[in-house]
Amino acid sequence: MSATLTSSAGSFFAVANRSVLRRLTPETRTQGTVEKGTLVEFKLKGSPHLAVADRPEGKKNWVLVDYSGQSHIIHPRQIIYEVGTEEGRTSYEPTEIEGFVTEAQNYIDPDNLEVAWELLLELEEPATPASLAQLLFSDQSPSLCYAAHRLLSEDKIFFKQKGDHYEPRSASQVEELQHKIAREAANQAEREGFLARIQAGLSGESVEWEKSDRPRLEIVERYALLGDESSQKNAAQELLAELDQDKSPEAAFDFLVALGLWAQHENLALRRRQIPTQFPEELSERVAQIIESPPAEVEGDRADLTHLKVYTVDDESTREIDDGLSCETLADGRYKLWIHIADPTRWISINDSLDTEARRRCTTVYLPTGVIPMFPFELAAGPMSLIQGQICNALSFGVLLAEDGSVAEYSIQPSLVKPTYRLTYDDADEMIELGVQAESELLTLFEHAKRRLAWRKSQGAIDIQLPESVIKVDDDVITIDILESSNSREMVAEMMILTGEIAARYGEDNKIPLPFRAQPQPELPSEEELMQLEAGWVRDSAIRRCMTRSEMSITPARHATLGLDRYCQVTSPIRRYTDLMGHFQLKAHLRGADLPFTPVEMPEIIASVANAAYEAVMVERQTKKYWAIEYLKRQDEANPGQPWDVVMVRWLREHESLGLIIFEDLGLEFVMRFDRAVEVGERLTIQVSYADPRQEMIRFKEVIMATDQAEAVIEESAS
Repeated sequence: MSATLTSSAGSFFAVANRSVLRRLTPETRTQGTVEKGTLVEFKLKGSPHLAVADRPEGKKNWVLVDYSGQSHIIHPRQIIYEVGTEEGRTSYEPTEIEGFVTEAQNYIDPDNLEVAWELLLELEEPATPASLAQLLFSDQSPSLCYAAHRLLSEDKIFFKQKGDHYEPRSASQVEELQHKIAREAANQAEREGFLARIQAGLSGESVEWEKSDRPRLEIVERYALLGDESSQKNAAQELLAELDQDKSPEAAFDFLVALGLWAQHENLALRRRQIPTQFPEELSERVAQIIESPPAEVEGDRADLTHLKVYTVDDESTREIDDGLSCETLADGRYKLWIHIADPTRWISINDSLDTEARRRCTTVYLPTGVIPMFPFELAAGPMSLIQGQICNALSFGVLLAEDGSVAEYSIQPSLVKPTYRLTYDDADEMIELGVQAESELLTLFEHAKRRLAWRKSQGAIDIQLPESVIKVDDDVITIDILESSNSREMVAEMMILTGEIAARYGEDNKIPLPFRAQPQPELPSEEELMQLEAGWVRDSAIRRCMTRSEMSITPARHATLGLDRYCQVTSPIRRYTDLMGHFQLKAHLRGADLPFTPVEMPEIIASVANAAYEAVMVERQTKKYWAIEYLKRQDEANPGQPWDVVMVRWLREHESLGLIIFEDLGLEFVMRFDRAVEVGERLTIQVSYADPRQEMIRFKEVIMATDQAEAVIEESAS
């Protein structure tokens, strides 16, 4: 029911003084106010409730009876309002309460308050329930005064209570409160929409998420990733509880999977370390510009080496082809080896958007499920790569070896090359093993690689041949292969090491700050101790245990494992940022330009990049371990109790019976706790007893093969 304002503010205030509904506060109320039959309001479970005073209870309390006949014992201080009586009546009955409330409710319209507020604000006058009833309804009957009281007491915008009256707020305060309430309402609507979308997603419906949903989902994601260490653990648990979900981090993970936001095998290591998996949109535009309109060449004339036969040798799945090999026969009959390294600096500049993104990523990350490149694949596998049959930009390292395999002469120059063959390692191995004379250059490269390896070993190089397994996941199918040592792999590895020595020598001779890599000399077991160990994995594992981590600095130093007095990685500039830095430095010096990285800047960048590279390595290891455990788990589920042959290669903590085992067929390394005495080098047959890839946990138990059991039965029968 709409209210009618009186036209005369003066008459309103004159009448307002004759209040028939007195506002009670703890400061003004006294025990003697309440009498039998008085209708009062008090709070019951936080809500206003009307009841009639029936009788005193003790010295101070009163028993009140509400419309349903329910009794309530309260102290007078709990009374909020006393309802006045009309002329001719002095009290109420509980049976009258419901009708009284219904009559008052017809007048409770919050929209009326704004009109009254504007008038009272202009007159700078406060309001009471009685004065507001006169202003709004031109009447001060008990039910209308009660309606006015409810309007004032429930108002959060226009009036502020001061004692037994209400003062109108200023216009600025009202505007601020209205904005706040509108924001809260919008937030509530957002939340309700979010919860509705969640329920739809959990029911299997297709959901189009709103931008406002992202912060709430990220709270759950961080909890699923970090568990108790999440700073928003409580908020995540509250949200999960509201959705009738379990409050554990594992439940949060399952919740995200159920919504389709995460995969069943979501890479948590990748998410925890916040390695970017997508490139910013603006980089796509930049890549398109570069491909359509290549930047101006800064090198001047490149050496034209397109006449050379160039072999690129990689795994079949490799997309970034960053090195090629050539062998040139000189007029005097000597062989000049060429190692051509892809030249991505032809396409980017230091501190441009592509360089900045590459520095942030610092390395290409190789995972069983795919590759996360340092550069967008459109460039990395396109113009940056050495593509068969195309004229490509390279930084070419020419070298003549001495008879003993040491470097006799070398040169470095920006070049143009035209790769002749795109070979896999299997292709190259077959050519080498068959001795294909039509590819005599490849055979010569292989022979020089062997000479080179022999020389490095004479210089103290340490050769470790532990198995390396490659895990690939394609359409949820897991395959594991051991990378066998082969002629072509050793050839390519030796040529890359040779390139690193040449780059480091050039940097040292010309005092160029480069990201030199060094490794301190390890303290290896004595020859006698090593000879007591089984040759192969067991002995190599013992040697590896003694190896120290390599270090990177701008000062050349010995690399013990490689047997080199100086070394600098420059062979993967498409995939490692430190290699890219080396290219920038070398090319600038070759053309006589200022070096782009100063001796002050480079160590800082190296330190930053090294930290990021370490994070990437940890993600690669953890992801590989996840899928290795998942593979073994699936094998056990398909063939319960499946046996695996392993070798115990060394103790980790012998006093705790913890040793390192290698699966002979898979090349996988795991820790195993033994329940009996075993020897290093002992071969065992084991089976999986528990596997949880998400927790990176796997346990094994030793099994006795059926043949052993059969022999035992035969012996028992014979006896």
